[in-house]
Amino acid sequence: MGAADVVPGVSGGTIAFIAGIYEELIETIHRFDLNFFKVWKKEGFISAWKYYNLNFLLALLLGIVISILSLAKLITQLLRDHPVFVWSFFFGLVIASIIYVGKQISTWKLLTWLSILLASIASYFITLAEPLGTPDDTWFLFFAGFIAIIAMILPGISGAFILLIIGAYQSIMEVITQLSDGITNFNWEQFSQAFLKISVFLIGAVFGIKIFSKILNWMFHHHKNTILAILTGFMIGALNKIWPWKEVLEFRTNHHGEQVPFLEKSIFPGQYIEDPQIVYALLFMVLGFLTIFLLERISLAKKE
Repeated sequence: MGAADVVPGVSGGTIAFIAGIYEELIETIHRFDLNFFKVWKKEGFISAWKYYNLNFLLALLLGIVISILSLAKLITQLLRDHPVFVWSFFFGLVIASIIYVGKQISTWKLLTWLSILLASIASYFITLAEPLGTPDDTWFLFFAGFIAIIAMILPGISGAFILLIIGAYQSIMEVITQLSDGITNFNWEQFSQAFLKISVFLIGAVFGIKIFSKILNWMFHHHKNTILAILTGFMIGALNKIWPWKEVLEFRTNHHGEQVPFLEKSIFPGQYIEDPQIVYALLFMVLGFLTIFLLERISLAKKE
C-alpha cells in the first residue's frame, strides 16, 4: 500500500481491495479511538491491543512508512530526470485502475453512467485549476494530509493521485526525501525542518481519516455501484493531469532554491519542446498497465 501511495496511479485502497484486507482495514480504522485507554485500564494492555486489532494496524503502517521513505527519493529523481517516462508509466497505471475499478460495478443503469460522466467532467476541470498552495504554507500541508488520507480507505483513488490533483505531489515527495536525507546524513536541521512539515501533514491525515472513515464506509456499503462509478469517472477525468507531455506555464522555487514546474498544461507530443520519445513512452504505458493486470492475476490465483 505504501508503494502504491507513492505513485499517483495505484490506490492503496485498491491494493487492500485486491489483497482481501479491505474490510478488515475499514473495521480496524473505525474501531480505533480514545476508548482504547478505557479498555486498557479495565482489561489490561494485551486485551486492548487485541480488541483493536493493533497487530494488523501496526504491521500495515510500518510497511507503508518504510515503503514511502525508501521510494520517495527515487520517484523524485526520476520525475526530474525522466518526466515523460515516469508520467507515461503512471498513465498506464491509471488506465488499468480505471478498468479494474469499473469491473467492480455490478449494475449498469442511468445513475451509473450519469455518475461516471459528471465525475469525469468535474475531475477534468479540477486538473485545469491552479494549484492551491505550496508546502511552505502550513494550512496547505494540513489540507493536503486531510484530503489525501481518504485514498487510503477508498479503492480507486491513490493518496499521491489526490496530492497530484491539488498540486502538492512533487513538493510532498521532496519533503519526504528531505526527511530521509536528514536521517541518513545525521543532519538535524534538515531533519527537523522536514519533520515539522510532515507532522502537520500527518495531523491533517488523522483528522481526515477520523471524520471521513465512517461516512465513506457507509457510502461504500450502501451505494457501492454509485461510489465505484464516481471513482471510475474521477480517474477518467484526471488523466489530463498525468498526461506525459506538458508545457510549463509557471515555475516555483523549491527548498533547494531550484526552479521547478508549478502550473502546466497538456500538449500533443509533436508540440513538446524536447524529444517526445513516443516509442519509449508507449512502452512505459504498457508496463504500467501490466503492473495492475499482474496484481489482479496474482490476487485471483490466491483466491483459487
